Amino acid sequence: MQKPADGRKRVVIEGVEPEIDGGRFAIKRIIGDLVEVEADVFADGHDHVTARLLFRFQDIPEWTAVPMQALGNDRWRGEFPVARMGEYLYTVAGWVDHFDTWRSDLEKRIAADQDIRVDLLSGAQLVEQAAERAGRDDAEALRRWAAEIRAADELHAAQTAALDPALGAMMAPYLDPAMETRYERELRVTVDREKARYSAWYEMFPRSTAAEPGRHGTFRDCEARLDYVARLGFDVLYLPPIHPIGESFRKGKNNSTTAEPDDVGSPWAIGAREGGHTAIHPQLGTFADFRSLQRAAASKGIELAMDIAFQCSPDHPWVTEHPEWFKKRADGTIQYAENPPKKYQDIYPLDFESNDWEGLWDGLLGVFLFWIEQGVRIFRVDNPHTKAFSFWEWLIAEVKRDFPDVLFLAEAFTRPHVMQRLAKPGFSQSYTYFTWRNTKQELTEYLTELTQTKVREFMRPNLWPNTPDILHEVLQIGGRPAFLSRLVLAATLGPNYGIYGPPFELGENKPIRPGSEEYLNSEKYEIRHWDLDAPHSIDGTIATVNRARRENPALHASYNLFFHSIDNPYLIAYSKSSLDGSNMVLTVVNLDFFHTQSGWVNLDLERLRVRADESFQVLDQLTGLRYLWQGAHNYVELAPDKMPAHIFRVLRKVRSEKDFDYYQ
Repeated sequence: MQKPADGRKRVVIEGVEPEIDGGRFAIKRIIGDLVEVEADVFADGHDHVTARLLFRFQDIPEWTAVPMQALGNDRWRGEFPVARMGEYLYTVAGWVDHFDTWRSDLEKRIAADQDIRVDLLSGAQLVEQAAERAGRDDAEALRRWAAEIRAADELHAAQTAALDPALGAMMAPYLDPAMETRYERELRVTVDREKARYSAWYEMFPRSTAAEPGRHGTFRDCEARLDYVARLGFDVLYLPPIHPIGESFRKGKNNSTTAEPDDVGSPWAIGAREGGHTAIHPQLGTFADFRSLQRAAASKGIELAMDIAFQCSPDHPWVTEHPEWFKKRADGTIQYAENPPKKYQDIYPLDFESNDWEGLWDGLLGVFLFWIEQGVRIFRVDNPHTKAFSFWEWLIAEVKRDFPDVLFLAEAFTRPHVMQRLAKPGFSQSYTYFTWRNTKQELTEYLTELTQTKVREFMRPNLWPNTPDILHEVLQIGGRPAFLSRLVLAATLGPNYGIYGPPFELGENKPIRPGSEEYLNSEKYEIRHWDLDAPHSIDGTIATVNRARRENPALHASYNLFFHSIDNPYLIAYSKSSLDGSNMVLTVVNLDFFHTQSGWVNLDLERLRVRADESFQVLDQLTGLRYLWQGAHNYVELAPDKMPAHIFRVLRKVRSEKDFDYYQ
């Protein structure tokens, strides 16, 4: 083993958190967040050490240093704010603090009534050395301090000067930089805009938005639907692929392999004679119509999210322009998509082992850049787990470099390691297993993993109770209470959630066959006409839930999720609090869709910032009803045929200026 570059550096720095895969990937934060960093910082012997947290924005070469606080047992903590979108870097530096060690020893010698004159001279030398590293004003002040400490004829004054806290504060910034030990890695933070953390998505098929049955919907029809989406309270409108649809091997209704002449095909079979991923289906409208839809949506506080599905129909221009981008079978024909025994003859997957992989990567990046030029800033990416991880890492970095406001949602219902690996390179949000987590134990364990473990540093969950691909069994058999229950769970467990509508609010629950999660008469293969004014719609409750989300900052984050115990396995209770503690929300949901369930919730009052001896009110955001509670144990009862959930805002008693109590 070789000698180190400088063996005088004695500090060890390890156990830095947060750190993802040894610094391989960035953690994620939102503009305005504080990044809290901890590390073990220590040295040999009994000398004191000190630690600083260093951070800088990606294009600023100079580091900003903030002191870290000792937590005990050699653990240190510091924090820094992130004020801009883009990437920040951070690391930890440590020193042996000779001045603090000297002053601590001096105090012990004074207490033991020892002669300290030589010790004072040693301290004066340390102060003078710091003065050499200080700016002019501080250097002059430090030299005055040193002179006072050297005044042996004024021993009491010298002693007082040496122990003055003001001197310690002035010395702190001027540790010898040559003796600094710096953590061997520079770690990264990707900073996104607020919508990455808090959003409500509504998915709808543009071709099913026509006012009258039987007509292909257009972007103009989508504009007419915006008031409805805004009334429901959603701020992201997600459109499945809007590109031309291939005719070769087009799928018919209910995924039939034989299409009738009037069948419209699957929007995910992208590409026809009109173009591919940078073209618009002619029946939807023009680019001018698309931009008009964007402007109209923005005027209502809604942002469009676009689906990017990197796969091609046999009619896609790339099939003839870049045949090398597709995998060939032994007979020389292009390999269509398969998930045996299922066959998708209308889709050709791209080959990420192509010899022209660089050309393929550049072409796919060009698709994103094209739509970014059209003003799109949110992309839902279809099946990203079937494309190379290294491709996504490169592509997202390329996009974010020039467009840090772009957000990516990974649609990947796949294995846990694969799902998390997609989140690490930069996907802003991720689909989850929420759809398949339905019992109290499943929900508690899974949401705890997502919000309270290291996963939360890089994976932002987006919770969906249904999608065009997934009609879960609970929605098939649970009726209206199941839709209401899953709505409240998705909207309050996570700050990002979405529904596929109008099937969700209209309670569409018929599978194509028993045991299947595919919809009967799925919109993926045909145009549907929806009666948005149907009396059985739960649109009013959806609007109420989204209003509660907007009005309660506690529901805008995920780190603050806490599960409270409740003595009924069919009832689940959890709370969230705003960062400043001024807003507390307690949610209780009945997971039994057929029977009234009741029980006693055992609240962690400290979490709710309520004293054990005080009464408090809970205001149900769904019904407007108030309940007066006292202490940790309180009774709840939820009838699924009425409303299977409470979203309580916790109101604590306060005293007004006019000396009467009220709840706030």
